[in-house]
Amino acid sequence: MRLEILYDNEAMEGFRSGWGFSCLVGEKLLFDTGADLNTLLFNMHRFNVDLDKIGRIVFSHEHGDHTGGFQIIGLLRKVKVYLPKSFSRSFKNKISSFPNVELLEVSRLEEIDDGIFTTGELGFLIKEQSLIVKTNRGLTVIAGCSHPGLDKILRVASKLGRIYGVVGGFHGFNKLEILRGIDLIVPCHCTARKREILMLYPDSSVKCSAGCRIEI
Repeated sequence: MRLEILYDNEAMEGFRSGWGFSCLVGEKLLFDTGADLNTLLFNMHRFNVDLDKIGRIVFSHEHGDHTGGFQIIGLLRKVKVYLPKSFSRSFKNKISSFPNVELLEVSRLEEIDDGIFTTGELGFLIKEQSLIVKTNRGLTVIAGCSHPGLDKILRVASKLGRIYGVVGGFHGFNKLEILRGIDLIVPCHCTARKREILMLYPDSSVKCSAGCRIEI
């Protein structure tokens, strides 16, 4: 399966950067929407993303740099939107106002598509869900900001099998030894120790930026 980084603090030539994160999983699932619709759409156009194929949107947590492009829903066909149960009523109402939306609130580890799982709502002060994608290589975790702690997210994901890769924002995660043995490490967006991770794991880590394609 292929991941395409649609929104990130850094960007490859020909793409636009912005503070936030969004990732297309395969052709049908959009994980987060970055901070603004224009940048998201620009980068989608550069990737030749077919909006008609997107049938699921997963929001990791309720911060504007991950939900700011939510208006893309209005450009899609019928779409299922998955968000943590703790999201505010006002945001849920915004999403529900689109006539093409089926809103699904997440609280626990569950499968939301063939081979694609949500970790469920994790954390305390800032609650967040991450994705777990099952492929022949193992499990790849896709995180928005890892506010609950990347170690906790990986621990929940490991209930489903061996972790092959981890992609996304790691925030202030500093237990870098936990990444040892993971075949694919892609620190994005808010990762405070990105440079150190790339230096520690040169054979398994990949520099993240909008415009990046990753095979999992």
